[in-house]
Amino acid sequence: MAIPFRRHSKAQKRRRRSHYKLEAPTLVVCPNTGEYTLPHRVTPNSGYYKGQLVLPKKTKKEEK
Repeated sequence: MAIPFRRHSKAQKRRRRSHYKLEAPTLVVCPNTGEYTLPHRVTPNSGYYKGQLVLPKKTKKEEK
Protein backbone atom coordinates (compact mmCIF):
# COMPACT_ATOMS: atom_id res chain seq x y z
CA MET A 1 0.00 0.00 0.00
CA ALA A 2 1.31 3.45 -0.85
CA ILE A 3 2.37 5.80 1.92
CA PRO A 4 1.76 9.54 1.51
CA PHE A 5 4.93 11.57 1.04
CA ARG A 6 3.67 14.46 3.17
CA ARG A 7 1.17 14.57 5.98
CA HIS A 8 -2.22 16.18 5.26
CA SER A 9 -2.96 19.10 7.53
CA LYS A 10 -6.06 19.22 9.76
CA ALA A 11 -7.52 22.03 7.67
CA GLN A 12 -7.11 20.09 4.44
CA LYS A 13 -8.72 17.03 6.01
CA ARG A 14 -11.64 19.08 7.35
CA ARG A 15 -12.19 20.83 4.01
CA ARG A 16 -12.41 17.45 2.31
CA ARG A 17 -14.95 16.20 4.85
CA SER A 18 -17.01 19.39 4.94
CA HIS A 19 -19.81 17.97 2.78
CA TYR A 20 -20.48 15.03 5.13
CA LYS A 21 -23.51 16.29 6.99
CA LEU A 22 -27.04 15.21 7.77
CA GLU A 23 -29.91 16.69 5.82
CA ALA A 24 -33.43 17.04 7.13
CA PRO A 25 -35.92 14.87 5.25
CA THR A 26 -38.45 16.61 3.03
CA LEU A 27 -41.87 16.50 4.65
CA VAL A 28 -45.30 17.31 3.25
CA VAL A 29 -48.63 17.76 5.02
CA CYS A 30 -51.21 15.00 4.50
CA PRO A 31 -54.37 16.69 3.14
CA ASN A 32 -56.64 14.18 4.91
CA THR A 33 -55.19 14.16 8.42
CA GLY A 34 -52.94 17.25 8.48
CA GLU A 35 -49.94 15.25 9.74
CA TYR A 36 -46.46 15.37 8.22
CA THR A 37 -45.38 12.49 6.00
CA LEU A 38 -42.74 11.71 3.37
CA PRO A 39 -43.65 12.68 -0.19
CA HIS A 40 -44.69 10.01 -2.72
CA ARG A 41 -45.57 7.54 0.04
CA VAL A 42 -48.83 6.10 1.29
CA THR A 43 -49.61 7.75 4.60
CA PRO A 44 -49.74 5.01 7.24
CA ASN A 45 -52.17 6.95 9.44
CA SER A 46 -54.88 7.39 6.77
CA GLY A 47 -53.95 4.96 3.97
CA TYR A 48 -54.41 7.54 1.20
CA TYR A 49 -52.11 8.22 -1.77
CA LYS A 50 -52.86 11.01 -4.26
CA GLY A 51 -56.37 11.37 -2.85
CA GLN A 52 -57.31 7.71 -3.29
CA LEU A 53 -57.73 5.12 -0.55
CA VAL A 54 -55.01 2.50 -1.03
CA LEU A 55 -54.80 0.78 2.36
CA PRO A 56 -58.16 0.23 4.06
CA LYS A 57 -58.07 0.40 7.84
CA LYS A 58 -57.92 -2.95 9.59
CA THR A 59 -60.68 -4.01 11.94
CA LYS A 60 -60.09 -6.00 15.10
CA LYS A 61 -61.29 -9.22 13.45
CA GLU A 62 -58.73 -8.92 10.65
CA GLU A 63 -55.80 -8.37 13.03
CA LYS A 64 -56.13 -11.83 14.64
